[in-house]
Amino acid sequence: MERTAQIQVVPRAFTGATREVDPGDCFVWLREGWAIFVGNLGVWIGSTAVLMVLLFAANLVPVFGQIAVTLLLPVFAAGIVCMCNHQQNGGQAEIADLFAGFQHNSGRLIVVGVIFATGIFGLAAIAFKVLSGGAIGSVITGRLAGFGIALSAVMLASIAVFILSIPVIMATWFAPLLIFMHDMEPLAAMRASFRAGARNWLTMAVFGIMLVIALFIAMAPLLLGMAMLITVLSGATYASYQDIIATAPLLLGMLLLIPVFSGAAYASYRDIFVEV
Repeated sequence: MERTAQIQVVPRAFTGATREVDPGDCFVWLREGWAIFVGNLGVWIGSTAVLMVLLFAANLVPVFGQIAVTLLLPVFAAGIVCMCNHQQNGGQAEIADLFAGFQHNSGRLIVVGVIFATGIFGLAAIAFKVLSGGAIGSVITGRLAGFGIALSAVMLASIAVFILSIPVIMATWFAPLLIFMHDMEPLAAMRASFRAGARNWLTMAVFGIMLVIALFIAMAPLLLGMAMLITVLSGATYASYQDIIATAPLLLGMLLLIPVFSGAAYASYRDIFVEV
């Protein structure tokens, strides 16, 4: 009696190989992000509201709350990825999916948060050092030249932070997604994310500019209200109006912005990484 040899095929490990895509694909990603959003409108608005409340509450805790938010951002990002993946594959996203990152590879996701926080807070420390030097110079001179020193310090610090933060953002942009979806180790995921961004630097720059514009539009009512508050100085009555009414468009804008761009980021991952 012949025995049929059984060969067990071991699935190939995900390597994070990428392809180069066109800048015009950003608009395709946004369309897919919008389709994901409107496909389950109530769940996305609800989950975004829950996330905003949690982040706002954590930020009320001095210092430690802000650190916790920074460390947990990759964990919540993984939850958003889980929602996108469920919906994109014919399933139903649920608000509970927002916390999926706490149940799968949470330790690796927090490591990414630690590295991200170290980079960002390190850059902030550099900026503070530069700014404090300019401020001391302005206090010592007490003249127009002193204010020039302070202004130059602000400009130099802003430019330095912007330039130095780009590699950190590139390394952490896709990392939570790669860790959650493909069980990659933190450093491997960050390397793959950085390579994806470097290979598609123009496309990601266009996507980043679109995100900044969308953020500005979402925050415009708040910025306009603050400008009016500072200019008019109408006291507590106007301040209460500003707090109650003028921030409502901002909240509505964020409820729309976060789901759409989360879906677009998920679409960009499916487009850029070859093995997906």
